[in-house]
Amino acid sequence: MPRRPRAALSAVLLVLACLLVPLGAVSTWAKYEIEDADAYVATMAPLAADPAVRDAVSGAVTDSVMEEIDAGPLQSAVGSFVREAVRSFTETGAFQAAWNAANRAAHDAVQSALAHDAEGAVTIDLAPITEQVKRQLTEEGTPFANRIPVRHTEVTVMKAQDLSHFRKGFRMLQIAGLWLPVAAVLLAVGGILLAVRRRRAVTATALGTVLGAAALAAAIAVGRGLTLDDLPPDVSRAAAGAVYDALTDTLRTAAWVIIGVGLAVALGSWLSGRLRRGGPGLPRPARLRQGPAPTAPQPAHRPPASLREDLLREDL
Repeated sequence: MPRRPRAALSAVLLVLACLLVPLGAVSTWAKYEIEDADAYVATMAPLAADPAVRDAVSGAVTDSVMEEIDAGPLQSAVGSFVREAVRSFTETGAFQAAWNAANRAAHDAVQSALAHDAEGAVTIDLAPITEQVKRQLTEEGTPFANRIPVRHTEVTVMKAQDLSHFRKGFRMLQIAGLWLPVAAVLLAVGGILLAVRRRRAVTATALGTVLGAAALAAAIAVGRGLTLDDLPPDVSRAAAGAVYDALTDTLRTAAWVIIGVGLAVALGSWLSGRLRRGGPGLPRPARLRQGPAPTAPQPAHRPPASLREDLLREDL
Protein backbone atom coordinates (compact mmCIF):
# COMPACT_ATOMS: atom_id res chain seq x y z
CA MET A 1 0.00 0.00 0.00
CA PRO A 2 1.34 3.48 -0.83
CA ARG A 3 2.71 5.52 2.05
CA ARG A 4 0.05 8.27 2.22
CA PRO A 5 -3.10 6.07 2.06
CA ARG A 6 -1.52 3.77 4.60
CA ALA A 7 -0.86 6.62 7.02
CA ALA A 8 -4.37 8.02 6.53
CA LEU A 9 -6.05 4.66 7.15
CA SER A 10 -3.90 4.13 10.24
CA ALA A 11 -4.92 7.52 11.62
CA VAL A 12 -8.62 6.80 11.08
CA LEU A 13 -8.39 3.44 12.85
CA LEU A 14 -6.53 4.92 15.81
CA VAL A 15 -9.01 7.79 16.21
CA LEU A 16 -11.93 5.36 16.19
CA ALA A 17 -10.18 3.19 18.77
CA CYS A 18 -9.66 6.16 21.11
CA LEU A 19 -13.31 7.22 20.73
CA LEU A 20 -14.51 3.72 21.60
CA VAL A 21 -12.53 3.57 24.86
CA PRO A 22 -15.00 5.57 27.03
CA LEU A 23 -18.00 4.03 25.28
CA GLY A 24 -16.57 0.55 25.84
CA ALA A 25 -16.08 1.23 29.55
CA VAL A 26 -19.67 2.46 29.89
CA SER A 27 -21.13 -0.46 27.91
CA THR A 28 -19.24 -3.01 30.02
CA TRP A 29 -20.40 -1.28 33.21
CA ALA A 30 -24.00 -1.20 32.01
CA LYS A 31 -23.94 -4.85 30.97
CA TYR A 32 -22.14 -6.52 33.84
CA GLU A 33 -22.93 -4.29 36.83
CA ILE A 34 -26.19 -2.48 36.20
CA GLU A 35 -28.10 -5.09 34.21
CA ASP A 36 -27.08 -8.00 36.45
CA ALA A 37 -29.40 -8.06 39.48
CA ASP A 38 -26.95 -9.79 41.83
CA ALA A 39 -24.14 -7.38 40.96
CA TYR A 40 -26.46 -4.40 41.42
CA VAL A 41 -27.67 -5.58 44.84
CA ALA A 42 -24.08 -6.28 45.91
CA THR A 43 -23.10 -2.76 44.84
CA MET A 44 -25.95 -1.16 46.78
CA ALA A 45 -25.70 -3.38 49.88
CA PRO A 46 -22.96 -1.35 51.68
CA LEU A 47 -25.19 1.74 51.53
CA ALA A 48 -27.36 0.21 54.26
CA ALA A 49 -24.62 1.31 56.68
CA ASP A 50 -24.29 4.82 55.22
CA PRO A 51 -25.53 7.44 57.75
CA ALA A 52 -27.09 9.64 55.07
CA VAL A 53 -29.01 6.71 53.58
CA ARG A 54 -30.20 5.60 57.02
CA ASP A 55 -31.41 9.11 57.81
CA ALA A 56 -33.24 9.32 54.48
CA VAL A 57 -34.96 5.95 54.99
CA SER A 58 -35.82 6.83 58.59
CA GLY A 59 -37.39 10.09 57.49
CA ALA A 60 -39.43 8.50 54.70
CA VAL A 61 -40.74 5.67 56.89
CA THR A 62 -41.47 8.00 59.83
CA ASP A 63 -43.39 10.45 57.65
CA SER A 64 -45.48 7.65 56.15
CA VAL A 65 -46.24 6.22 59.62
CA MET A 66 -47.12 9.54 61.23
CA GLU A 67 -49.55 10.37 58.44
CA GLU A 68 -51.68 7.49 59.73
CA ILE A 69 -51.42 8.27 63.47
CA ASP A 70 -53.40 10.95 65.29
CA ALA A 71 -51.94 11.23 68.78
CA GLY A 72 -53.38 14.65 69.54
CA PRO A 73 -51.09 16.74 71.74
CA LEU A 74 -48.62 13.87 71.83
CA GLN A 75 -48.17 13.91 68.06
CA SER A 76 -44.74 15.53 68.16
CA ALA A 77 -43.47 13.29 70.97
CA VAL A 78 -44.75 10.15 69.27
CA GLY A 79 -43.17 11.29 65.99
CA SER A 80 -39.78 11.75 67.66
CA PHE A 81 -40.07 8.35 69.30
CA VAL A 82 -41.02 6.66 66.03
CA ARG A 83 -38.11 8.32 64.25
CA GLU A 84 -35.66 7.10 66.86
CA ALA A 85 -37.15 3.60 66.71
CA VAL A 86 -36.86 3.52 62.93
CA ARG A 87 -33.31 4.88 63.12
CA SER A 88 -32.46 2.13 65.58
CA PHE A 89 -34.00 -0.44 63.27
CA THR A 90 -31.75 0.66 60.41
CA GLU A 91 -28.76 -0.59 62.43
CA THR A 92 -30.01 -4.17 62.56
CA GLY A 93 -29.46 -7.13 60.27
CA ALA A 94 -33.18 -7.14 59.49
CA PHE A 95 -32.82 -3.71 57.88
CA GLN A 96 -29.95 -4.98 55.73
CA ALA A 97 -32.17 -7.79 54.46
CA ALA A 98 -35.05 -5.39 53.83
CA TRP A 99 -32.68 -2.96 52.07
CA ASN A 100 -31.39 -5.68 49.76
CA ALA A 101 -34.94 -6.79 48.97
CA ALA A 102 -36.01 -3.23 48.19
CA ASN A 103 -33.02 -2.70 45.87
CA ARG A 104 -33.66 -5.97 44.05
CA ALA A 105 -37.28 -4.93 43.54
CA ALA A 106 -36.15 -1.51 42.28
CA HIS A 107 -33.66 -3.10 39.88
CA ASP A 108 -36.28 -5.46 38.50
CA ALA A 109 -38.72 -2.58 38.08
CA VAL A 110 -36.22 -0.42 36.21
CA GLN A 111 -35.11 -3.26 33.93
CA SER A 112 -38.72 -4.16 33.19
CA ALA A 113 -39.56 -0.55 32.40
CA LEU A 114 -36.56 -0.20 30.09
CA ALA A 115 -37.27 -3.48 28.31
CA HIS A 116 -41.04 -3.15 27.89
CA ASP A 117 -41.36 0.57 27.12
CA ALA A 118 -43.32 1.36 30.28
CA GLU A 119 -44.71 4.88 30.43
CA GLY A 120 -45.13 5.45 34.17
CA ALA A 121 -42.54 6.24 36.80
CA VAL A 122 -40.55 3.47 38.46
CA THR A 123 -41.19 3.20 42.21
CA ILE A 124 -40.28 0.90 45.08
CA ASP A 125 -42.42 0.06 48.11
CA LEU A 126 -41.21 0.62 51.68
CA ALA A 127 -44.07 -1.43 53.15
CA PRO A 128 -41.77 -4.34 54.18
CA ILE A 129 -39.65 -1.94 56.23
CA THR A 130 -42.76 -0.36 57.76
CA GLU A 131 -44.07 -3.81 58.70
CA GLN A 132 -40.88 -4.71 60.52
CA VAL A 133 -40.78 -1.34 62.30
CA LYS A 134 -44.39 -1.83 63.46
CA ARG A 135 -43.56 -5.28 64.82
CA GLN A 136 -40.54 -3.96 66.70
CA LEU A 137 -42.45 -1.01 68.21
CA THR A 138 -45.33 -3.25 69.25
CA GLU A 139 -42.97 -5.68 71.00
CA GLU A 140 -41.40 -2.76 72.87
CA GLY A 141 -44.84 -1.53 74.05
CA THR A 142 -44.73 1.74 72.14
CA PRO A 143 -48.04 3.66 72.37
CA PHE A 144 -50.15 3.65 69.19
CA ALA A 145 -47.74 1.17 67.54
CA ASN A 146 -50.50 -1.35 66.94
CA ARG A 147 -52.48 1.35 65.10
CA ILE A 148 -49.81 1.82 62.44
CA PRO A 149 -51.30 0.69 59.13
CA VAL A 150 -48.91 -1.07 56.81
CA ARG A 151 -49.64 0.55 53.49
CA HIS A 152 -47.70 0.90 50.32
CA THR A 153 -45.22 3.75 50.62
CA GLU A 154 -43.88 4.37 47.15
CA VAL A 155 -40.54 6.00 46.55
CA THR A 156 -39.83 7.14 43.00
CA VAL A 157 -36.65 5.66 41.58
CA MET A 158 -36.90 6.96 38.01
CA LYS A 159 -39.31 9.46 36.57
CA ALA A 160 -41.30 8.78 33.41
CA GLN A 161 -39.46 11.46 31.40
CA ASP A 162 -36.12 10.04 32.49
CA LEU A 163 -37.16 6.62 31.21
CA SER A 164 -37.86 7.96 27.75
CA HIS A 165 -34.46 9.69 27.69
CA PHE A 166 -32.43 6.71 28.87
CA ARG A 167 -34.29 3.81 27.28
CA LYS A 168 -32.73 3.74 23.80
CA GLY A 169 -29.21 4.68 24.74
CA PHE A 170 -29.03 2.42 27.78
CA ARG A 171 -30.47 -0.51 25.89
CA MET A 172 -27.88 -0.09 23.12
CA LEU A 173 -25.07 0.00 25.68
CA GLN A 174 -26.34 -3.17 27.34
CA ILE A 175 -26.52 -4.93 23.98
CA ALA A 176 -23.01 -3.78 23.04
CA GLY A 177 -21.58 -5.05 26.32
CA LEU A 178 -18.01 -6.29 25.90
CA TRP A 179 -18.00 -5.92 22.10
CA LEU A 180 -17.10 -2.23 22.19
CA PRO A 181 -13.87 -2.72 24.20
CA VAL A 182 -12.92 -5.63 21.93
CA ALA A 183 -13.55 -3.47 18.86
CA ALA A 184 -11.41 -0.68 20.37
CA VAL A 185 -8.49 -3.08 20.89
CA LEU A 186 -8.75 -4.52 17.37
CA LEU A 187 -8.89 -1.06 15.80
CA ALA A 188 -5.86 0.07 17.81
CA VAL A 189 -3.82 -2.98 16.82
CA GLY A 190 -4.77 -2.58 13.16
CA GLY A 191 -3.91 1.12 13.18
CA ILE A 192 -0.52 0.51 14.78
CA LEU A 193 0.37 -2.26 12.35
CA LEU A 194 -0.55 -0.05 9.38
CA ALA A 195 1.33 2.96 10.73
CA VAL A 196 4.43 4.12 8.89
CA ARG A 197 6.08 5.03 12.21
CA ARG A 198 4.78 2.51 14.69
CA ARG A 199 6.42 3.92 17.79
CA ARG A 200 4.77 7.25 17.22
CA ALA A 201 1.48 5.47 16.57
CA VAL A 202 1.76 3.65 19.91
CA THR A 203 2.45 6.92 21.72
CA ALA A 204 -0.43 8.71 19.99
CA THR A 205 -2.83 5.85 20.72
CA ALA A 206 -1.87 5.80 24.39
CA LEU A 207 -2.34 9.55 24.73
CA GLY A 208 -5.66 9.40 22.87
CA THR A 209 -6.81 6.66 25.24
CA VAL A 210 -5.85 8.86 28.18
CA LEU A 211 -7.92 11.72 26.77
CA GLY A 212 -10.93 9.44 26.27
CA ALA A 213 -10.72 8.10 29.82
CA ALA A 214 -10.27 11.61 31.20
CA ALA A 215 -13.39 12.71 29.34
CA LEU A 216 -15.26 9.78 30.91
CA ALA A 217 -14.10 10.74 34.42
CA ALA A 218 -15.14 14.34 33.79
CA ALA A 219 -18.55 13.21 32.51
CA ILE A 220 -19.11 11.17 35.68
CA ALA A 221 -18.29 14.19 37.84
CA VAL A 222 -20.51 16.51 35.81
CA GLY A 223 -23.32 13.95 35.84
CA ARG A 224 -23.17 13.80 39.62
CA GLY A 225 -23.63 17.54 39.90
CA LEU A 226 -26.50 17.60 37.42
CA THR A 227 -28.21 14.67 39.15
CA LEU A 228 -28.06 16.29 42.58
CA ASP A 229 -29.16 19.67 41.25
CA ASP A 230 -32.24 18.07 39.69
CA LEU A 231 -33.46 16.49 42.94
CA PRO A 232 -36.75 17.60 44.54
CA PRO A 233 -36.37 19.65 47.73
CA ASP A 234 -37.60 16.81 49.95
CA VAL A 235 -34.94 14.33 48.76
CA SER A 236 -31.68 14.07 50.71
CA ARG A 237 -28.77 15.24 48.57
CA ALA A 238 -26.31 13.38 50.80
CA ALA A 239 -28.15 10.07 50.37
CA ALA A 240 -28.56 10.59 46.63
CA GLY A 241 -24.87 11.42 46.33
CA ALA A 242 -23.94 8.24 48.20
CA VAL A 243 -26.12 6.18 45.85
CA TYR A 244 -24.64 7.86 42.76
CA ASP A 245 -21.08 7.30 44.00
CA ALA A 246 -21.78 3.63 44.74
CA LEU A 247 -23.28 3.03 41.31
CA THR A 248 -20.46 4.77 39.43
CA ASP A 249 -17.55 3.62 41.60
CA THR A 250 -16.51 0.81 39.24
CA LEU A 251 -16.82 3.05 36.19
CA ARG A 252 -14.81 5.81 37.85
CA THR A 253 -12.11 3.35 38.90
CA ALA A 254 -11.93 1.95 35.36
CA ALA A 255 -11.42 5.46 33.97
CA TRP A 256 -8.49 6.15 36.29
CA VAL A 257 -6.91 2.75 35.58
CA ILE A 258 -7.10 3.44 31.84
CA ILE A 259 -5.51 6.86 32.38
CA GLY A 260 -2.65 5.33 34.38
CA VAL A 261 -1.99 2.54 31.87
CA GLY A 262 -2.17 4.94 28.92
CA LEU A 263 0.35 7.33 30.50
CA ALA A 264 2.69 4.46 31.33
CA VAL A 265 2.57 3.12 27.76
CA ALA A 266 3.12 6.59 26.27
CA LEU A 267 6.08 7.24 28.56
CA GLY A 268 7.62 3.85 27.83
CA SER A 269 7.25 4.34 24.09
CA TRP A 270 8.82 7.80 24.25
CA LEU A 271 11.75 6.65 26.38
CA SER A 272 12.46 3.67 24.14
CA GLY A 273 12.67 5.99 21.16
CA ARG A 274 15.04 8.35 22.97
CA LEU A 275 17.29 5.50 24.03
CA ARG A 276 17.54 4.12 20.52
CA ARG A 277 18.41 7.52 19.05
CA GLY A 278 20.72 8.51 21.90
CA GLY A 279 18.94 11.73 22.71
CA PRO A 280 20.36 14.83 24.48
CA GLY A 281 21.81 14.08 27.88
CA LEU A 282 22.35 10.39 27.10
CA PRO A 283 25.88 8.97 26.65
CA ARG A 284 26.80 8.15 23.13
CA PRO A 285 29.25 5.41 22.17
CA ALA A 286 32.76 6.78 21.64
CA ARG A 287 34.16 6.71 18.15
CA LEU A 288 37.86 6.50 17.27
CA ARG A 289 39.16 9.24 15.10
CA GLN A 290 40.74 7.90 11.93
CA GLY A 291 43.50 10.09 10.60
CA PRO A 292 45.21 9.73 7.24
CA ALA A 293 46.84 6.38 6.64
CA PRO A 294 50.57 6.37 7.54
CA THR A 295 52.88 6.42 4.59
CA ALA A 296 56.15 4.53 4.22
CA PRO A 297 59.30 6.65 4.63
CA GLN A 298 60.63 7.83 1.35
CA PRO A 299 64.37 8.14 0.63
CA ALA A 300 65.61 11.65 0.57
CA HIS A 301 66.00 13.16 -2.89
CA ARG A 302 69.41 14.41 -3.56
CA PRO A 303 70.30 16.76 -6.40
CA PRO A 304 72.32 15.34 -9.33
CA ALA A 305 75.41 17.52 -8.61
CA SER A 306 75.88 16.08 -5.16
CA LEU A 307 75.50 12.59 -6.52
CA ARG A 308 78.38 13.15 -9.06
CA GLU A 309 80.68 14.49 -6.35
CA ASP A 310 80.09 11.37 -4.26
CA LEU A 311 80.89 9.12 -7.20
CA LEU A 312 84.19 11.01 -7.91
CA ARG A 313 85.30 10.58 -4.28
CA GLU A 314 84.69 6.86 -4.53
CA ASP A 315 86.85 6.58 -7.71
CA LEU A 316 89.71 8.36 -6.05
